[in-house]
Amino acid sequence: MSNRQYFGTDGIRGKVGQSVINPEFVTKLGWAAGKVLAGTGTNKVLIGKDTRISGYMLESALEAGLSAAGINIGLLGPMPTPAIAYLTKTFRSEAGIVISASHNPYYDNGIKFFSSFGQKLDDDIELAIEQQMQQTMTCVESDKLGKASRINDAAGRYIEYCKGTFPSDLSLKGFKIVVDCAHGATYHIAPNVLSELGATVIEIGTSPDGLNINHQVGATSLRSTLNAVKEHNADFGFALDGDGDRIMMIDEKGQVIDGDQIIFIIARDALKAGNLKGGVVGTKMSNLGMELALEQLGVPFARADVGDRYVLELLNRNGWNIGGENSGHVLNLQYATTGDGIVAGLQVVAAMLRADMTLSEIASGFKKFPQKLVNVKFEASANINADQAMQHDRVQKELKAAENAMGSTGRVLLRKSGTEPLIRVMVEADDKAHSEKWADAIAEQVKSVTQA
Repeated sequence: MSNRQYFGTDGIRGKVGQSVINPEFVTKLGWAAGKVLAGTGTNKVLIGKDTRISGYMLESALEAGLSAAGINIGLLGPMPTPAIAYLTKTFRSEAGIVISASHNPYYDNGIKFFSSFGQKLDDDIELAIEQQMQQTMTCVESDKLGKASRINDAAGRYIEYCKGTFPSDLSLKGFKIVVDCAHGATYHIAPNVLSELGATVIEIGTSPDGLNINHQVGATSLRSTLNAVKEHNADFGFALDGDGDRIMMIDEKGQVIDGDQIIFIIARDALKAGNLKGGVVGTKMSNLGMELALEQLGVPFARADVGDRYVLELLNRNGWNIGGENSGHVLNLQYATTGDGIVAGLQVVAAMLRADMTLSEIASGFKKFPQKLVNVKFEASANINADQAMQHDRVQKELKAAENAMGSTGRVLLRKSGTEPLIRVMVEADDKAHSEKWADAIAEQVKSVTQA
């Protein structure tokens, strides 16, 4: 990770028009990726995007760079991240490229890559692309230029794939479901999947205008989903993020069902059905309550670094198939190679039907330890960086005081975000007052050293 200049935990991301998310950089990125990824197979790369206005510009820049490297391009249009991973694999493409900044505001955007197997690129390939970018950009001869074509049936293919992950002997008939697509890439996918499986669907966040993605809707802003569930007396709600790789749910009582609970429901159901391979992978942010509940079921649990790529790496290393993050990235390798919000939601509903339970009932399988997360905005200055700030004496002193006070009844996590200019302070304790007190106290110390 430390050797890479541009790639972070989830590709390359930043504010549109600044150092990396601009036409010049992205054109050269496309060319460099084409040079590195060019193989002897289809010599074709797929490009998909979410609904932010800058996607058109960045798509064109990538297309130009790839063509100059002699790579053919298949344009998918607005498609969820997991759909691009799936289609890259089924089309036997050299790679898939996603233009998205996931849950970030519209003025951010990013580029991430999938391998021909529909998985995120290995670190060494990302490093090779960065090294290629140091070379002077060239152009193949005119008769060797890559051609671009639009794949018109991409959405239909992915809708059928999602439906195929739901048991054929079950139906959503009789369910009233709210689906909030965050004005993002699932706007023309998720409602169709649910309605074609028999549900009555209440749509929100399905009118993208290029600027409203993730704005007061979706998995990171649950108020709209919660209100709609109550207003329509729905059975539950799906809240997806801008690129569709994460999901949060709202139960029939208006309670939030987060990623940890979704993972637990899916894992317990798989265990009952004999489909659970090994254990479950969470992250350092995963709730201690889930770990203890899985332990009671005899299911091993392992924590990866924060980021779904690290969850996937640990799943593959252990030979397990279920894991994810409390933010709603849920991986089930029985069905998908990356986090997939729609598929994860369908697996929860399948578990509900098999257990004949409501969402609130099936989600009550473990007691969540209260967590308090404080995000401290951090702009790197000349005299201190994020790592130095987190190791500062005042911050470490407060952190040690919290750990000593809570003992085995709580834990502290201090980390730098891989996708945003934030330092995250998370405190988990068996007492809500303790988690809030120590999270606020540590965050104040972080602010004091970063804003000095």
